[in-house]
Amino acid sequence: MTTLMLWSAVALIATGVIWKGSGLLERAAERLSAYYRLPEIVQGAIVVAIGSSFPELSTTVISTLVHGEFELGVSAIVGSALFNILVIPAVCGLSGKRQLHANRDLVYKEAQFYMIAVAVLTLSFSFAVIYHPVEATAGAISGSMTRSLALIPLAVYALYIFVQYQDTLEYSSEVDASHIRPGREWALLGVSLAITVAGVEALVQAALHFGEYFGTPSFLWGMTVVAAGTSVPDAFVSVRAARAGRGVTSIANVLGSNIFDLLVCIPAGILLGGAAVINFSVAAPLMGILTGATVLLFLLMRTRMVLSRHESVALLGAYAVLLVWITLESFGTIDLVPSLPPTAPA
Repeated sequence: MTTLMLWSAVALIATGVIWKGSGLLERAAERLSAYYRLPEIVQGAIVVAIGSSFPELSTTVISTLVHGEFELGVSAIVGSALFNILVIPAVCGLSGKRQLHANRDLVYKEAQFYMIAVAVLTLSFSFAVIYHPVEATAGAISGSMTRSLALIPLAVYALYIFVQYQDTLEYSSEVDASHIRPGREWALLGVSLAITVAGVEALVQAALHFGEYFGTPSFLWGMTVVAAGTSVPDAFVSVRAARAGRGVTSIANVLGSNIFDLLVCIPAGILLGGAAVINFSVAAPLMGILTGATVLLFLLMRTRMVLSRHESVALLGAYAVLLVWITLESFGTIDLVPSLPPTAPA
């Protein structure tokens, strides 16, 4: 029990450290966006999204290189993506005094490109199984994700950057940025990233010890504890933007963060580690669930281009059902994903 309390405290402190780092990061990113005169949707989808997704990138790299737990990194990325899609827009919709408004660029460009990101990553996993199959146990279908395959999603993210760049060419800002010192803000950005890495390492350590204590696979803790902890920056950035009446930036940050998570964070772990075995029997259902969550958010945002309070509650309900399923699956109560690593004996 003492061990459990210790690592629970570590997880809470790590989340607080990540939150502090995210606050510094948000300030630096917003000021740099103003200095370089970036449009609101690009600020949310690229600058702030990449910055607030740095914990997820750190999770993949640390899990793979330091702890040899690529599966933990992937599950944390997918869990974070689900948290971003279902929880953050819901909290933003409930925290503001007004409904959360979207626009057509957000719905038809950002949301649909995010669906493309999910499809591209799923195809990359499929190619790993087809071209680099790995013998697996318990009927699982597995393949080795190589560096060459990891370049596919990275190339798609480069396309996404190009599309966003086109928007900056057609935008002119009237914000006075003469008081901003870019060198100071870049330095602050670097400090915030260092603080975030320290918090993520502590959070990953806590997740691994939770798995050992409860005799559960790292999949469970990656999808829940690590995912929620690393999503703290996204949540605070989006909620603050929503309360300030910047609904487009709020949702653009969520979608941009998820696009970065899927197309950059997961391939980054593979590029650094050289290769990683993908359990497609687990990855495919997870990507299917992620697709369903994305379609749900897309449909709710598309109705009158707002996210109402009732729709926000529906998103939270969907996430609660998902958490129950993940927990029951990990403890072996249900078996909808047969190749998921079983609970270790106590």
